[in-house]
Amino acid sequence: MNDHDTVRETGAIGRGLMVLVGVERGDTRAQADRLLQRLLAYRVFPDEQDRMNLDLRQAGGELMLVPQFTLAADTDSGNRPSFSGAAPPEQGRALFDHLLSAARVELGRCATGEFGADMQVRLVNDGPVTFRLRVAPP
Repeated sequence: MNDHDTVRETGAIGRGLMVLVGVERGDTRAQADRLLQRLLAYRVFPDEQDRMNLDLRQAGGELMLVPQFTLAADTDSGNRPSFSGAAPPEQGRALFDHLLSAARVELGRCATGEFGADMQVRLVNDGPVTFRLRVAPP
């Protein structure tokens, strides 16, 4: 980042889920819908016995979706990642926007990063828990 660049906050949440979303070639709206349902139902928040037993709504948590095409990187060989598995930008943006709109319908609010932007993302990880959640094609 250059000194003349300005930092603009596009989204922030308190306690909740920050989800890095990577769209791959061939991903569908049905997969995006299923991903959202899984995110909302995933029981990863502690209950009274401090066991991961509550979902996002039960915990009163917030949701932030951050587009991240680099998650589709192929790192199987060589010293440079290949992004050929990532969806083309138009498809990636359309599916991300669909997921974001659906999340806002379900929750009333959903924070977001900016698609295609060079973002500075900050995360405070509350506990030793990070998941990779994939939704297979129907």
